[in-house]
Amino acid sequence: MSVDQALARVAGLPIWRGPVEPSPLGGGITNLNFVVADQGRRFVVRVGDDIPQHGIVRANELAASRAAAAAGLSPAVVHAEPGILVLDFVEGRPMEAADVRDPANRDRLVAMLRRCHREVPKHLRGPGFMFWVFHVLRDYRHVLREGQSRHLERLDGLLAAAERLERLVGPIEIVFGHNDLLPANILDDGSRLWLVDWEYAGFNSPLFDLGGLASNAEMSAAEAEALVEAYQGRPLSDAYRLQAAAMSAASLLRETMWSMVSEIHSSLDFDYAAYTATNLARFEAAIAALDAMEHS
Repeated sequence: MSVDQALARVAGLPIWRGPVEPSPLGGGITNLNFVVADQGRRFVVRVGDDIPQHGIVRANELAASRAAAAAGLSPAVVHAEPGILVLDFVEGRPMEAADVRDPANRDRLVAMLRRCHREVPKHLRGPGFMFWVFHVLRDYRHVLREGQSRHLERLDGLLAAAERLERLVGPIEIVFGHNDLLPANILDDGSRLWLVDWEYAGFNSPLFDLGGLASNAEMSAAEAEALVEAYQGRPLSDAYRLQAAAMSAASLLRETMWSMVSEIHSSLDFDYAAYTATNLARFEAAIAALDAMEHS
């Protein structure tokens, strides 16, 4: 769907009380987002269909969004129909990597994650759904092969690394994860944090959200460990430290292969090739650090 087509569809939604002029909202790299003002209120409208190549099922996103709103973590769902999700507008600033790394925000972020992991599933309705990063990586390999990706020669090595990481992660605790903790998906309104964009939500290990938050904010090893310790409420054992580092590396591999898939399947105006290169370099650095940790 083009931007003009999306604008027309958003403007024509039956929920508006009068004529509206949707304004594009930047930041989305799997969907189109708009802000709509109507009768003194503002709303965010997300436009996007299912994306099978990424395992995105909009019915699951809707269920997670409603549960997160009921848990007080996300804005209310105002309207939903196939391909459309309308949310209350939150007056807040998207976090940046530096905000996530700031020790002054650590307790706030940990509290947000605990609410996501422990409170959101209490409000979730319908069938349960899971996000297991190692299944995602295996499926991405098939998608990339079928799409004749320019990265075909890398796939065997990347999946061998994934198998190693899955062994290191081992048995896990199950919580309800957000699974896409880019700093921009966290909004700070000055008094509290909001968590938005539930496309990839599902039951998972808490280590994936912790590792994803750390890696997406480019935390140092010490900063990432401090985040996990704050979440756990105790110092980490050597075994758990290795498990957390492996899951963090897996989150970077997922971001890398997500971008590889997007290179061949997304029509959005975004430099996926550069994003792939950046995340691949960061993944390789994470593997080198993991090697050093495992053999120290």
